[in-house]
Amino acid sequence: MQYDRIDARILEIVQKNNRLTSEVIGEMAGLSATACQRRLKRLRSEGIIEADVSIVSPKAVGSPIQMLVLVSLERERADIIDRFKKAIKSSVEVVNGFYVTGDADFVLYITARSMEDYEQFTRRFFYATSDIKTVKTMVIVDRVKVGFAVPIETPLED
Repeated sequence: MQYDRIDARILEIVQKNNRLTSEVIGEMAGLSATACQRRLKRLRSEGIIEADVSIVSPKAVGSPIQMLVLVSLERERADIIDRFKKAIKSSVEVVNGFYVTGDADFVLYITARSMEDYEQFTRRFFYATSDIKTVKTMVIVDRVKVGFAVPIETPLED
């Protein structure tokens, strides 16, 4: 997947606000609206832009309790890992899930309406399987920074 300096500028712009029109993005990147649309289409089709999303406040939609959960599996076997990944993907409570190295096998970002709802989730999701060794929950006190923006490296000119 290759991108140039103009693509890098487009990526910086859409990570800050993906609701801008092609005309506005093009103007900010030094392109016509049509050229900007073509580049955006290519960036999406090549998987450089994975999704266009809105960041929703969990509190505003009735899920004010947020947790980071560290999960360690009983054994690191491919079938167990794949089964847990599938469970993560099918759970609406799990907002983000990461397969990681270090002290845990997975880090999950979970939202809930209440601690009682979270307890029910843990019983259903974690304790119903013998594949999980430990679960450590950290309740989020304050969302200091929220987003999906990644730093964009601008390619050097040839």
